[in-house]
Amino acid sequence: MPEKELDFRSDTVTRPTPEMREAMARAEVGDDVLGDDPTVIRLQERVAEVLGKEAAVYVPSGTMSNLIGVRIHCKPGDEMICEEGCHIFNYEQAGYAQLSGIAARPVEGRLGVLQLEQLEGLIRPDNTHLVRTRLVCLENTHNRGGGTIQPYETVEAICDWAHAAGLRTHLDGARLWHAAAATGIEARQWARHFDTVSVCFSKGLGAPVGSALTGSKELIAEAVRHRKVLGGGMRQSGVIAAAALYAMEHHIERLADDHANARRLAEGIAQIDGLAIQGEMPPTNLLFFRVEAALGTAADFAERIRQRGLLMLATAPTTIRAVTHLDVDANDVERAIKILREVASA
Repeated sequence: MPEKELDFRSDTVTRPTPEMREAMARAEVGDDVLGDDPTVIRLQERVAEVLGKEAAVYVPSGTMSNLIGVRIHCKPGDEMICEEGCHIFNYEQAGYAQLSGIAARPVEGRLGVLQLEQLEGLIRPDNTHLVRTRLVCLENTHNRGGGTIQPYETVEAICDWAHAAGLRTHLDGARLWHAAAATGIEARQWARHFDTVSVCFSKGLGAPVGSALTGSKELIAEAVRHRKVLGGGMRQSGVIAAAALYAMEHHIERLADDHANARRLAEGIAQIDGLAIQGEMPPTNLLFFRVEAALGTAADFAERIRQRGLLMLATAPTTIRAVTHLDVDANDVERAIKILREVASA
């Protein structure tokens, strides 16, 4: 029997577990656009409770959740401040600009982490020639930063400064579950500093689809309107909401396993000639490593390991990303290290 393919491209590649599929099959459903899908209601209430917010709305994707979060804080002609490498700025087609007329002011952080002193002085004065600074967005954990966890004290300082200046705050918390698991700081403690928080169920938690936006009742009522115009209203969506509920109940505590597997993978890569870990040991489940010129481009190297049954993602000419998740275990990590070593030495 052939060995299974090892897929380290993303933590979005997971398949629902048998138990999750059973929960989906048993889900009680209604019409969520009309507000009467009981499973969606339970999921929204649960997410709001876990994050310490008044309300939540279930949406198809993290891209939509972030876009709605930005739209309900800003009007056309407004500006958001964000970190230069963040997901909203780089990987969501600038939807804030395309669909909402909002400008972005990116600021370069270190591994995705901004410092308060970098933001002070960036709020534009009230002048008809200028956009209006309205919002600060942070990302935790930070994807391009290598799963970086934002330092809690820094998050608190930036959000306090923003609110004191009359700005609103939004958190792209697609992998906030990982920050909570790695630090022991509860998700609600992270979330308390933000007006809105987006979380994802298909990154790390193993659900097949879906994200949620949380905030005050007033903001989420507005968010529901934006979800509709963006095409995110779903009908009997309790079928997929059941998977997200199952993931929240059963897959959060096990995230520590993904972090341990990422560290072991990084240790193995660090011992392979021609490959080098980017930055420090991975704090969560994402890691990036460089491919030296003698081994070809990152894309060439990714193709060679793919032919051996190992999938990783080339993200730059010399850089590859690997992500640990629910569907890879410690034995899979050892197999991955073996394949990387053999291909690098070939």
